[in-house]
Amino acid sequence: MNIDKIIEDQRSFFNNGNTLTLKFRIDALNKLKESILYYENDIYTALDKDLNKSRLESYLTEIQMVLSEIKLTTKKLKRWMKPKRVSPGILNFPSKALIKPDPYGVALIISPWNYPFQLLFSPLVGAIAGGNTVLLKPSEISVATTEVSEKIIKRAFDPEYIAVLTGGVEVTTQLLSNKTDYIFFTGSTPVGKIVATAAARHLTPFTLELGGKSPCIIDKEVNLNRAVKRIVWGKLLNGGQTCVAPDYIYIHKDIKKTFIQKFIQFTTEFYGDNPISSNNYCKIISENHFKRLVNLLDDGQIVYGGESNKESLKINPTLIENCSDDSPIMVNEIFGPIFPIKTFENIEEVPVYIRKQGKPLALYIFSKNRKNIEYILNRTTSGGVSINDTISHLIPHDLPFGGVGESGNGAYHGYESFNTFTHSKSILKKGDFDPKLKFPPYSNEHKTIKLFKKFF
Repeated sequence: MNIDKIIEDQRSFFNNGNTLTLKFRIDALNKLKESILYYENDIYTALDKDLNKSRLESYLTEIQMVLSEIKLTTKKLKRWMKPKRVSPGILNFPSKALIKPDPYGVALIISPWNYPFQLLFSPLVGAIAGGNTVLLKPSEISVATTEVSEKIIKRAFDPEYIAVLTGGVEVTTQLLSNKTDYIFFTGSTPVGKIVATAAARHLTPFTLELGGKSPCIIDKEVNLNRAVKRIVWGKLLNGGQTCVAPDYIYIHKDIKKTFIQKFIQFTTEFYGDNPISSNNYCKIISENHFKRLVNLLDDGQIVYGGESNKESLKINPTLIENCSDDSPIMVNEIFGPIFPIKTFENIEEVPVYIRKQGKPLALYIFSKNRKNIEYILNRTTSGGVSINDTISHLIPHDLPFGGVGESGNGAYHGYESFNTFTHSKSILKKGDFDPKLKFPPYSNEHKTIKLFKKFF
């Protein structure tokens, strides 16, 4: 695999203007859809092998989200590509001003292992729509899904347009050392810093989709039954290996005991008395991640769960309390089915603690009290928020998804994906007329300045 040659070929393909037309981009999106559907059963098999993910969960959280992006994009791309007229200002009379969305060129997409299909192909839809050529670097950890992803791309596209580059850290390092025109990275914050540093060497624009400690706040005034049901679903989806999974519970002290009871109730309802044995419960992606999570169980007092099976790489849903704020479980993103519980007495405590944790990718508030909801919203910063639900803010195409600060920068989904992979080029077309005062030698300067101050 000659990475330098692939990048050179893609740059040549782009520079020849092949990707510029609406027809080319729509055709590419349709080819992508056809290839995904051709390998649909292989995708299910791969996700089951990598994560023990059920067929329905695989469809809803991986395949459907990509197909939905393709459907929306093909429907609206003509409108998105159209240059937008804006006011040129009276000083430029007569003239016309436009904002034209221009493709960047060669885009590099680096995806993670936790949603190995969706997080590779969703940004690809935006990159195609934007008129770029694309280098895809899937995770080497989700081996089976990476293999089928490569088949999908090879069936639909020549590598001079879209290429999959497989391998470990050495391949990613080589890709980042080369100059590309845009980088889209999804993964951990530490690796995100490495990507940002590499991008800075070439002044390459980039998007970072990272993570963080996404708090799940439960107010005293709440429909606890509904709240816990939605929390259990959001936390345990994909075995807790979701970048926007609720990371820890921050609950009013008076309802903690009832919360624990209901958490056990709904976990049992969803996955049985022993979730490890459930076919609907995902496994941990690798032995290294399994060991890391098992070690976190020593950071507090387990009140529910804690059992694990090394052979199946599964850990039962776990509630844990009395964790010190400086322990690894309360400092680092958990990324697994372990749920620390922290309590508060007054709502004023909540944003103070959350701000100490940095700016999370997601924030969840469960409350009937509008004032308390607004209080938290106005005093915290996060990539996104779901009120009285978890994960659901990812679903609407018209809601940009992305982080802020430590949880990332930039956003995508729907139009925002197209916007991410295009540069807004400002264009001014001037008419024939020029006022005399535009050119030197200047006269009556004092009078001219007064005129400008009065009217402009």
